[in-house]
Amino acid sequence: MSTALADPLERIHLELAKGPTASIISLIEALLASAHSLGASDVHLDPRAEDTLVRLRVDGTLVDAHTFSHCLHAEMISRIKVLASLRTDEHQAAQDGRFKFTTAKGSVDVRVSIVPTYHGENAVLRLLAPLAGDSTLVSLGFSRTHEQMVLSALTKPQGMILVTGPTGSGKTSTLYALVKLLATGGIKIITIEDPIEYAIDGVSQVQVNARTALTFAHGLRSMLRQDPNVIMVGEVRDAETAGLAVNIALTGHLVLSTLHTSDAASALVRLLDLKVEPYLIASTVSMVIAQRLVRKVCTACHSAAGCAECSGSGYRGRTGIFEVLVVDETLREAVLRKASAKELVALAREKGVQSLTTDGLLKATAGITTREEVLRACHE
Repeated sequence: MSTALADPLERIHLELAKGPTASIISLIEALLASAHSLGASDVHLDPRAEDTLVRLRVDGTLVDAHTFSHCLHAEMISRIKVLASLRTDEHQAAQDGRFKFTTAKGSVDVRVSIVPTYHGENAVLRLLAPLAGDSTLVSLGFSRTHEQMVLSALTKPQGMILVTGPTGSGKTSTLYALVKLLATGGIKIITIEDPIEYAIDGVSQVQVNARTALTFAHGLRSMLRQDPNVIMVGEVRDAETAGLAVNIALTGHLVLSTLHTSDAASALVRLLDLKVEPYLIASTVSMVIAQRLVRKVCTACHSAAGCAECSGSGYRGRTGIFEVLVVDETLREAVLRKASAKELVALAREKGVQSLTTDGLLKATAGITTREEVLRACHE
């Protein structure tokens, strides 16, 4: 799919001005090109009673971008389905797919989700920015101290490293960064993901497929017959997956995965909730990384009033704030006696583990973000 555009925003306006005679192909191309130029991560096509609203997620915030006549909506959804190799005759079931479109700077992967709603099919297009070849933990927002802690954990041939946080907190980016650090030859790495967001050279990546019963749990069982050193599980969602992942870590493999918890210590309690035996958690989990994403202060204006570069928001781009918890003997003993999350947090603070808020406020003091942004991210 080509986007040889002069000004994508101008082309959007020109096509919308044509009404029912607008070129749907050109309109979709222009919408994607405009979203990409603004650094948007997602494009939402939300049908309403009289029209369709296009919203863009920029730096984690949804902003209204365009509205167009409802008469164009069905054609636009059909075009997206064609690009993503989805069924154009299916309108009552959710569908997922992906495609590529080309910009002057290279191709961009687009992940498509379409679901039926009251006013028509809703589409969300996720623009997956290319995984930077020179990306480092520091570029993601890790401090030098946190980076050294994580690198030390990665040198261990077995155990489990967990990355925690809510949806949209950057967990997948951190997992990919860890996998890339390990993918230097001499070991075999297998991942099971839903979905695979980026292809990594030298890594065997497996896509979850419910239609063929290839679940996280089933995939983990199959992976052991592939002679891996490192296994990355996109997400621990249920008791079966949690139990398998922990047992695999116990048998001489390094396992990387994610959990949905509010802080690092709570991940240990969450595994208990998933019916994993305390001794298995204490024996395998070596590190938990909790994280959030915060918007960075615009380097062009450094002003809350904003400028053209940041579209008047005062922010441009995002970075991570982190809590890095090394599971030592004291924490293992606490897990064995099924200590509460509150007690585990207290133990972590006694050992000098920085909270997410503390790491964020340090970045605010350094001028990377703002205090308000840190408090929003940590307490919303």
